[in-house]
Amino acid sequence: MTDKNSIKETKKVFIFDDNLEILELCTEILEDIGCEVKTSPSTNSVEQQVADYMPHLILMDNWLPDISGIEATRLLKSNDALKNIPVLYFSANSNISALAEQAGADDYLAKPFDLDLFETTVKKYTGI
Repeated sequence: MTDKNSIKETKKVFIFDDNLEILELCTEILEDIGCEVKTSPSTNSVEQQVADYMPHLILMDNWLPDISGIEATRLLKSNDALKNIPVLYFSANSNISALAEQAGADDYLAKPFDLDLFETTVKKYTGI
């Protein structure tokens, strides 16, 4: 007999990045730590994409087709149904902390990222 409290909910992570290699690498790392992953190379209809999946965490690149990571994050954070989902700004920009703050993101990870820091940060925000 399994105790209902011991069954862990699979944590869902949504990654917005137009670099397919980054998407593949991050998906592999996140699946290894038990996450379910959805990716999108575009922020087109970002609110609808996120609402359809309802992730526990969003990784948002800065440079994206359609609308920038800053605008996409602002849209998510101004949507009452989505604003409590943590957004990690995820970029190779040298001023990533300023960009994350400008976007209203909850935190940021600089690319290239340290794998241990990546896992630790994701675990912090998903409660794994």
